[in-house]
Amino acid sequence: MRKTISNFLNLHNGEENPAIVLENVTSNVSFRGANLWILACAILIASVGLNVNSTAVIIGAMLISPLMGPIVGAGFALATFNFSLLKKSMKNLLIATVVSLTVSSLYFYLSPFKDIQSELLARTSPNIYDVLIAFFGGIVGAISITRIEKGNPIPGVAIATALMPPLCTAGFGIATANWSFVAGAFYLYTINCFFICISTFLIIKSLKYQAVETTNKAFEKRIRYGISILIIIMIVPSCYLAYNLLNQKKYNQNVENFINEEFSKKGYTVIYKKVDYNANPKSIELAFLSTKFDSTEIKKFNTSLQDFGIKNTNLVIKQNTSDLKKEILSEINLQKTNITEKDLQVNELKNELNLYKMDNPELVKEVKILFPEVQEMAIGKLQNYFTTDSTSLETAFIYQSETKIDEEKLKTWLVNRLKTSNIIVYNTRKDPVKKKN
Repeated sequence: MRKTISNFLNLHNGEENPAIVLENVTSNVSFRGANLWILACAILIASVGLNVNSTAVIIGAMLISPLMGPIVGAGFALATFNFSLLKKSMKNLLIATVVSLTVSSLYFYLSPFKDIQSELLARTSPNIYDVLIAFFGGIVGAISITRIEKGNPIPGVAIATALMPPLCTAGFGIATANWSFVAGAFYLYTINCFFICISTFLIIKSLKYQAVETTNKAFEKRIRYGISILIIIMIVPSCYLAYNLLNQKKYNQNVENFINEEFSKKGYTVIYKKVDYNANPKSIELAFLSTKFDSTEIKKFNTSLQDFGIKNTNLVIKQNTSDLKKEILSEINLQKTNITEKDLQVNELKNELNLYKMDNPELVKEVKILFPEVQEMAIGKLQNYFTTDSTSLETAFIYQSETKIDEEKLKTWLVNRLKTSNIIVYNTRKDPVKKKN
């Protein structure tokens, strides 16, 4: 039974010849010619995707990115003590990083759109989950490169481990002098590179690839210690960030429970809310539709924060009308600046609809009075194409009348009534009878 399970989990099943794996890894390490052009184009695509907040475009950029090559090469080199390959991998990773930062920084510097989108923000606060994704994604990638049948995991690893978006976000930070973005995004990029490298190291070690002969055992030992120390250096900050994120979510949930229990359920309408988790002490600012509280009640609310697990927090209830008005206007202006592409498209469609829309019931009544011979009518706007590059907007008045009417008189009246000179009048009745006097 144990032997069956061992065979079932054995990584040597379907394994490629180690010499061929080494050849493939070495060939993917170098950034010259085509690889460099592909990298630059992929960086531009990812930057555009982050700029317009398009997840699909970012995923496409990650799929064509060749950044995984030198990282996997470094892990392979460490596992086999191939220091010439390690030197080559690190050199090419440095080249790729510098090129990526340069291209993305230049793009964002030249781009007129510098709004901070959600896809950019997502790459500025790495945590322990990013470590897990990079590590297990790297394991899948390392296993894949050692198989005869490569299969489908490689594209998935490229998407999951997300090397390019953090680099582009760091480029955005450089272009806009937002150094917190640079630090957060570059730390995420470093985490991904390091743990892909470590997972590759572990898989190659577990497959017992033959190491390059070395007589310096002390140097091998120092490498192992160095890797262990780097793992700790990388994990500790990410664990702290994950813990901080968890605390912030829990804090926000407690604040919502407090507002719901103390105010909403008692009929007080909250019209303004601002929570500052990063302040010391933390602060909650609230404003209400019409209710006013005295200092004793506000003090009581501050005391009751403890009952909801909200510590080191100052509750401020804004009751000054002028201050409150400024805050609300500021919030409205902020929301206006964050109009999405969808909102712009909706507005554009509304404007276009208004251009063609003709909803004038009074006009119909007046036509019936002035031209009683008109039995049915339709009025609307249409595009008249003179040439392939010349168009005009005209108003068409289509009617049906068995009796022939004075169309010139009708047209003159419509021109004055609708304040437009481009009017077409057409009777759908082919042979109207001339009106008898």
